[in-house]
Amino acid sequence: MTVNLDPAQVLDQSAMKRGQIIVVVITVFLNALDGFDLLSISFAAPGISAEWGIDRVALGVVLSMELVGMGIGSLLLGGVADSFGRRRMVLSCLVVMTFGMFMVTTAQNIVMLSIWRVLTGLGIGGMLAATNALAAEFSNQKRRHLAVSCMALGYPIGGILGGSVASILLGSYDWRSVFYLGSAATLLFIPLVYFLVPESVQWLARKQPENALERVNGIMKKLGHGAVSALPALTEEERNKSVTDIFSPEMRRVTVLVLLTYFFHVTTFYFILKWLPKIVVDLGFSAAAAGGSLVWANVGGAAGGAVFGLLTLRFGLKPLMLSIFAASFVCVAAFGHAGGSLQQLTLMAGVAGFFSNAGMVGMYAVMAHAFPTHARAFGTGFTIGLGRIGSILSPILAGYLFTLELGLPTVATCMAAGSLLAVLVFSRISLRNS
Repeated sequence: MTVNLDPAQVLDQSAMKRGQIIVVVITVFLNALDGFDLLSISFAAPGISAEWGIDRVALGVVLSMELVGMGIGSLLLGGVADSFGRRRMVLSCLVVMTFGMFMVTTAQNIVMLSIWRVLTGLGIGGMLAATNALAAEFSNQKRRHLAVSCMALGYPIGGILGGSVASILLGSYDWRSVFYLGSAATLLFIPLVYFLVPESVQWLARKQPENALERVNGIMKKLGHGAVSALPALTEEERNKSVTDIFSPEMRRVTVLVLLTYFFHVTTFYFILKWLPKIVVDLGFSAAAAGGSLVWANVGGAAGGAVFGLLTLRFGLKPLMLSIFAASFVCVAAFGHAGGSLQQLTLMAGVAGFFSNAGMVGMYAVMAHAFPTHARAFGTGFTIGLGRIGSILSPILAGYLFTLELGLPTVATCMAAGSLLAVLVFSRISLRNS
């Protein structure tokens, strides 16, 4: 049956079909790859430090290198995804990530290790911008916040599954085994995306490249929806829309506030993820135990993201985010006072992960909500790209504070303050229907 409707409206107003659900599920696992690839250096950090004899400050720099690449990739490649398509971007980023992860195993010094981590980060950054847009655009309006939250939930899932296997590998092999695992898992997803993820219908309807109607109807049929008789006519104003509209007078304030919120919260989020294994090892526990603690932090993060996604079906986005940021501040600070017991540290890391990752999941929902279709990937990439400066600074700042011998309780409280600042900034954001 052929319908005379905007295909984007058909997807927005109809129940989600199996094909749409498959795409959203794949974005979850793509983000899980991002989560494991990004955390792989944390799993490997104790082994690298022991083998190469590097101090905490140098290790903090190494831990930040893929975040540098991630920031650059998000900033530059989000706009490319808006211009050339979400699917092409995802496939290209998978190739880059696979190559970067594998080449880490050949590094013989900090410089080469850092170069390959930057390259891997470039792929991760572009992937995040594209998958956020895919999850939003393949879901219907009712389930959009839930779909984007599920996509973001993949990050801790990658930490849990990958970390569990990495802990086993580290019991028998050296730190390079972690990156062999990551590159192999990433490689497997290239054919999955190629055959199961079509281009975004919303993107095709907005850009209208050659044979757009035929491509849209082919995708609509694959998704289980009827064909459309024509694509919506684009006015001159719509044709002139640009990804740079996020800097327009109408959107500039929201763009800046979303960016600052993300920046502040991410400094808190990455303190736990990047320094937890080293903190556990320095307290006298094994590298395998340290990996296990990070896994439980991600278990908490996965639970927090799942609970957040369900809560979006009943509560507004803004009050949820304010509550979560406040709880993240309290719990990350409390982690620093957990004492020297491995069980207490692991428990508090899990609780801190619950709220800090719920905040990260919520930020992806905020970005999908705040930025329009024609600039959604760029808006997401811009926010992640510049906001990741906070993630770059986080492990470096924590490493510097540790060298001042301030103690874990003081360092944790200082790093938790990022979530408190996020509360103050996000309270100034006005989101429609939130």
